[in-house]
Amino acid sequence: MTLQTDIDSAAAQLKGKTPQEVLTWALGNYEKISLASSFGAEDVALIDMIAKIKPDADVFTLDTGRLNAETYEVIAKVQQKYPQLQLRIMFPQAEDVEKMVSAKGINLFYDSVENRKQCCYIRKVEPLGRATKGLDAWITGLRRDQTANRSTMETVELDSDRNIAKINPLIDWTNDQVWEYIHANEVPYNALHDQNFPSIGCAPCTRAVQAGEDLRAGRWWWEMSNQECGLHVTSDGRLVRAKGE
Repeated sequence: MTLQTDIDSAAAQLKGKTPQEVLTWALGNYEKISLASSFGAEDVALIDMIAKIKPDADVFTLDTGRLNAETYEVIAKVQQKYPQLQLRIMFPQAEDVEKMVSAKGINLFYDSVENRKQCCYIRKVEPLGRATKGLDAWITGLRRDQTANRSTMETVELDSDRNIAKINPLIDWTNDQVWEYIHANEVPYNALHDQNFPSIGCAPCTRAVQAGEDLRAGRWWWEMSNQECGLHVTSDGRLVRAKGE
């Protein structure tokens, strides 16, 4: 059996399962597994869930060097509430950031999509590669209703760039379900969520959304293209991991 076949079988097996059941399955099936967290609403909900199953679970986050103060505050609160959690903080390569900023300026991303993607690659995608190196699987907080691009994603997928499993326990949840869980379990969350920031990234690249806007409309709002930084996009530009290639 191939890895893709195993993942397809797992996806079918996990249909309709709760996030906690998906996490329990994932932790039982993959020895080298980590939860990716940007400390947004979905991610802190998953941290609470996984800490109740495996208190010393491995979690990693990407500190781009351009995060909001509120993001650092919630990281500290999470570390205090879940002291056994094994949190890895990944930073971009300092030399790469220095070269980029020296050549194109500190806020290069406003000048072109190409520049923005370069910045995202150096500050996010490359550190993600280091964070996931050697893993058998990684866990994300992706949900189908976040964007049209994510609507066809599965509970378990093949991350074809890394040839490992990618697990999305909240894929079927709504935004309301996430917040019901956070409030019911007194989970620390980013204060920016109370200021109309449903999706939070780097400070200069995130704004509050207006009534009726898409949940990710505040990300790279000056662009007309899809609001994706590249963390969940394959090397050939696809968001969804293809089956049976």
